[in-house]
Amino acid sequence: MVFASVAEKGSFTRAAETLGITKSAVSQLEKELGIRVLNRTTRGVSLSTLGEKLLRRCQLLQDQVNLAFTDIINAGVDPQGRFAVTFPHSLEVNVVIPAIEQLCVEYPGLLPELAVSDKTLDLVENKLDVAIHAGDLPNSSYRALPIGTMTEIFCATPLYLQRTAIPKTAKELCQQRWIATSWQQWKMSILQLDSNESSTIKLSQFAQTNTLTCALEMALRHLGIVLLPDVVARPLLKTGELVHIVDQITGPRRPVYSLHAYQGEKPIHVARFHQLVSRFFTEL
Repeated sequence: MVFASVAEKGSFTRAAETLGITKSAVSQLEKELGIRVLNRTTRGVSLSTLGEKLLRRCQLLQDQVNLAFTDIINAGVDPQGRFAVTFPHSLEVNVVIPAIEQLCVEYPGLLPELAVSDKTLDLVENKLDVAIHAGDLPNSSYRALPIGTMTEIFCATPLYLQRTAIPKTAKELCQQRWIATSWQQWKMSILQLDSNESSTIKLSQFAQTNTLTCALEMALRHLGIVLLPDVVARPLLKTGELVHIVDQITGPRRPVYSLHAYQGEKPIHVARFHQLVSRFFTEL
């Protein structure tokens, strides 16, 4: 917890003030660990590669510590049985599945039932505990907890870009072979980041699929450009499998929420699931 505080505050002094302990006590951190997890600069401290990995683990531990008192209040309550969740395909691999994995470690009595769908499924009608919703909220009595914002960006493989001229403007983007999903329209609104102005472009559709997974697979086979949610694209951008093109332009932006129907205090595993989803979402 001391390490996480230093990493998040970027300073031994500020971490010591927050924790209510002396700076010298905080400075003993690396000596006790026996490994280098922090890089010191004139501006403060930054994380080493190993430190970044350690911080993610520490944040999960901190979440558990924060829930410890809730566990005490709910002493004797051990969530058991069906836990039904729906969420869009874009959040499946990098957000929801890791969250479910950690949730089942903490509450082994849960039996996850996952409905992956880009359509909005009603909680009561489909007997769901939680719905992860991307986009404007429907009018309902359900409780909505914010998770973050999902932005669609244009991507292509390095090999595809070698075969064609790399687009640098909105006009050049419209001349590319675009692999669309069934819910994406060839005429769409974009945001120009450098001027913060919105405009409408007409993309040249090469192919259309009914799932994001299929559109992504076609793009990875160098068949064209694809418009992906950033949470899907980022891991592939890090590995170099995809390249972010015309990065001064974005497609639609959508807020992401978790919805539940509990009017009073929500069950502890529902609260923890939201916490985990938010954590994995922001880490991407």
